[in-house]
Amino acid sequence: MYKIIHNKRYAHTLEFLQEVLPAPAVILDLGVRNPFSEIMEENGYTVYNTNGEDLDNFPETVNNQKVDAVTAFEIFEHLLAPYNVLKLIEAKKLITTIPLKLWFASAYRSKTDMWDRHYHEFEDWQFDWLIEKSGWDYKKTKKWTSPTKQLGFRPILRKFTPRYYAVYAERK
Repeated sequence: MYKIIHNKRYAHTLEFLQEVLPAPAVILDLGVRNPFSEIMEENGYTVYNTNGEDLDNFPETVNNQKVDAVTAFEIFEHLLAPYNVLKLIEAKKLITTIPLKLWFASAYRSKTDMWDRHYHEFEDWQFDWLIEKSGWDYKKTKKWTSPTKQLGFRPILRKFTPRYYAVYAERK
Protein backbone atom coordinates (compact mmCIF):
# COMPACT_ATOMS: atom_id res chain seq x y z
CA MET A 1 0.00 0.00 0.00
CA TYR A 2 2.79 2.44 0.92
CA LYS A 3 4.42 1.98 -2.49
CA ILE A 4 1.13 2.50 -4.35
CA ILE A 5 0.48 5.79 -2.57
CA HIS A 6 3.99 7.03 -3.26
CA ASN A 7 3.79 5.90 -6.90
CA LYS A 8 0.63 8.00 -7.34
CA ARG A 9 2.25 11.00 -5.66
CA TYR A 10 5.42 10.52 -7.71
CA ALA A 11 3.39 10.24 -10.93
CA HIS A 12 1.57 13.52 -10.22
CA THR A 13 4.82 15.22 -9.23
CA LEU A 14 6.67 14.02 -12.35
CA GLU A 15 3.80 15.07 -14.60
CA PHE A 16 3.82 18.56 -13.06
CA LEU A 17 7.62 18.81 -13.35
CA GLN A 18 7.55 17.78 -17.01
CA GLU A 19 4.84 20.36 -17.76
CA VAL A 20 6.78 23.28 -16.31
CA LEU A 21 10.39 22.19 -16.90
CA PRO A 22 10.80 19.70 -19.71
CA ALA A 23 13.94 17.53 -19.73
CA PRO A 24 16.79 17.84 -20.21
CA ALA A 25 17.41 20.25 -17.35
CA VAL A 26 19.82 20.52 -14.44
CA ILE A 27 18.12 20.50 -11.04
CA LEU A 28 19.20 21.11 -7.46
CA ASP A 29 16.75 18.99 -5.48
CA LEU A 30 16.57 20.08 -1.85
CA GLY A 31 16.91 17.13 0.46
CA VAL A 32 18.99 13.99 0.37
CA ARG A 33 18.99 11.66 -2.60
CA ASN A 34 15.75 9.70 -2.64
CA PRO A 35 13.66 7.49 -4.95
CA PHE A 36 12.23 10.55 -6.71
CA SER A 37 15.76 11.79 -7.50
CA GLU A 38 16.22 8.55 -9.43
CA ILE A 39 12.86 8.93 -11.18
CA MET A 40 13.86 12.41 -12.36
CA GLU A 41 17.17 11.06 -13.69
CA GLU A 42 15.38 8.19 -15.47
CA ASN A 43 13.29 10.87 -17.19
CA GLY A 44 16.21 12.89 -18.55
CA TYR A 45 17.04 15.32 -15.74
CA THR A 46 20.47 15.86 -14.20
CA VAL A 47 19.89 15.96 -10.44
CA TYR A 48 22.06 17.21 -7.62
CA ASN A 49 20.82 16.88 -4.06
CA THR A 50 21.73 18.66 -0.88
CA ASN A 51 23.53 16.47 1.63
CA GLY A 52 21.13 16.48 4.54
CA GLU A 53 22.24 19.82 5.94
CA ASP A 54 19.75 21.50 8.23
CA LEU A 55 18.51 24.17 5.83
CA ASP A 56 17.25 26.29 8.73
CA ASN A 57 20.84 26.58 9.99
CA PHE A 58 22.54 26.55 6.59
CA PRO A 59 20.16 28.14 4.07
CA GLU A 60 23.11 29.17 1.88
CA THR A 61 23.34 25.50 0.83
CA VAL A 62 20.81 26.27 -1.90
CA ASN A 63 23.41 28.28 -3.83
CA ASN A 64 26.10 25.63 -4.34
CA GLN A 65 25.59 25.05 -8.06
CA LYS A 66 24.41 26.74 -11.24
CA VAL A 67 21.22 24.95 -12.18
CA ASP A 68 18.16 25.48 -14.36
CA ALA A 69 15.82 25.07 -11.40
CA VAL A 70 15.56 24.19 -7.75
CA THR A 71 13.06 21.54 -6.70
CA ALA A 72 11.80 21.03 -3.18
CA PHE A 73 9.41 18.11 -2.94
CA GLU A 74 7.93 17.76 0.55
CA ILE A 75 10.67 19.89 2.14
CA PHE A 76 9.34 23.29 3.23
CA GLU A 77 6.88 21.88 5.74
CA HIS A 78 9.85 20.54 7.74
CA LEU A 79 11.60 23.91 8.06
CA LEU A 80 11.06 26.42 10.83
CA ALA A 81 11.89 29.29 8.46
CA PRO A 82 11.29 28.33 4.80
CA TYR A 83 11.33 32.04 3.90
CA ASN A 84 15.10 32.18 4.45
CA VAL A 85 15.75 29.33 2.04
CA LEU A 86 13.31 30.64 -0.58
CA LYS A 87 14.88 34.10 -0.42
CA LEU A 88 18.42 32.77 -1.00
CA ILE A 89 17.71 30.54 -4.02
CA GLU A 90 19.56 32.02 -7.00
CA ALA A 91 18.02 29.80 -9.67
CA LYS A 92 15.35 31.49 -11.78
CA LYS A 93 12.85 28.62 -11.47
CA LEU A 94 11.37 26.79 -8.50
CA ILE A 95 9.20 23.67 -8.52
CA THR A 96 7.91 22.58 -5.14
CA THR A 97 5.26 20.43 -3.51
CA ILE A 98 3.92 20.53 0.01
CA PRO A 99 1.29 18.63 1.93
CA LEU A 100 -1.72 20.82 2.57
CA LYS A 101 -3.17 21.35 6.00
CA LEU A 102 -6.17 19.07 6.49
CA TRP A 103 -8.93 20.31 8.74
CA PHE A 104 -9.69 16.76 9.88
CA ALA A 105 -6.14 15.62 10.73
CA SER A 106 -3.31 16.86 12.92
CA ALA A 107 0.05 17.85 11.45
CA TYR A 108 2.28 14.86 10.73
CA ARG A 109 4.78 13.94 13.44
CA SER A 110 6.89 10.80 13.41
CA LYS A 111 7.37 9.36 16.87
CA THR A 112 10.65 7.66 15.89
CA ASP A 113 12.42 10.16 13.59
CA MET A 114 12.94 13.67 14.95
CA TRP A 115 13.51 15.07 11.42
CA ASP A 116 10.38 13.51 9.94
CA ARG A 117 7.94 16.05 11.33
CA HIS A 118 5.92 18.87 9.84
CA TYR A 119 6.47 22.19 11.50
CA HIS A 120 4.19 23.81 8.90
CA GLU A 121 1.23 22.41 7.09
CA PHE A 122 0.09 25.24 4.90
CA GLU A 123 -3.20 26.19 3.36
CA ASP A 124 -2.68 26.99 -0.32
CA TRP A 125 -3.06 30.75 0.15
CA GLN A 126 -0.45 30.74 2.94
CA PHE A 127 2.11 29.00 0.76
CA ASP A 128 1.32 31.31 -2.18
CA TRP A 129 1.92 34.27 0.11
CA LEU A 130 5.23 32.81 1.31
CA ILE A 131 6.31 32.28 -2.31
CA GLU A 132 5.40 35.86 -3.26
CA LYS A 133 6.90 37.46 -0.15
CA SER A 134 10.23 35.69 -0.72
CA GLY A 135 10.59 37.15 -4.22
CA TRP A 136 8.87 34.65 -6.51
CA ASP A 137 5.95 34.88 -8.93
CA TYR A 138 3.95 31.70 -8.92
CA LYS A 139 3.06 30.73 -12.47
CA LYS A 140 1.24 27.43 -12.14
CA THR A 141 -0.29 25.39 -9.35
CA LYS A 142 -1.90 21.98 -9.06
CA LYS A 143 -3.53 19.97 -6.26
CA TRP A 144 -4.25 16.28 -5.87
CA THR A 145 -5.73 13.93 -3.31
CA SER A 146 -4.14 11.14 -1.33
CA PRO A 147 -6.84 8.50 -0.90
CA THR A 148 -6.27 5.31 1.04
CA LYS A 149 -8.01 1.95 0.96
CA GLN A 150 -8.68 2.08 4.68
CA LEU A 151 -12.19 2.33 6.06
CA GLY A 152 -13.45 5.23 8.10
CA PHE A 153 -14.47 8.85 8.07
CA ARG A 154 -10.99 10.29 7.42
CA PRO A 155 -10.19 7.90 4.54
CA ILE A 156 -13.47 8.93 2.88
CA LEU A 157 -12.54 12.61 3.29
CA ARG A 158 -9.09 11.92 1.79
CA LYS A 159 -10.76 10.79 -1.45
CA PHE A 160 -12.18 14.28 -1.95
CA THR A 161 -9.86 16.64 -0.09
CA PRO A 162 -6.64 17.68 -1.83
CA ARG A 163 -3.58 16.73 0.21
CA TYR A 164 -0.72 17.81 -2.06
CA TYR A 165 -0.06 21.20 -3.60
CA ALA A 166 2.46 21.81 -6.37
CA VAL A 167 3.78 25.24 -7.31
CA TYR A 168 5.89 26.40 -10.21
CA ALA A 169 7.36 29.86 -9.63
CA GLU A 170 9.89 32.12 -11.31
CA ARG A 171 12.14 34.66 -9.66
CA LYS A 172 10.73 38.21 -9.85
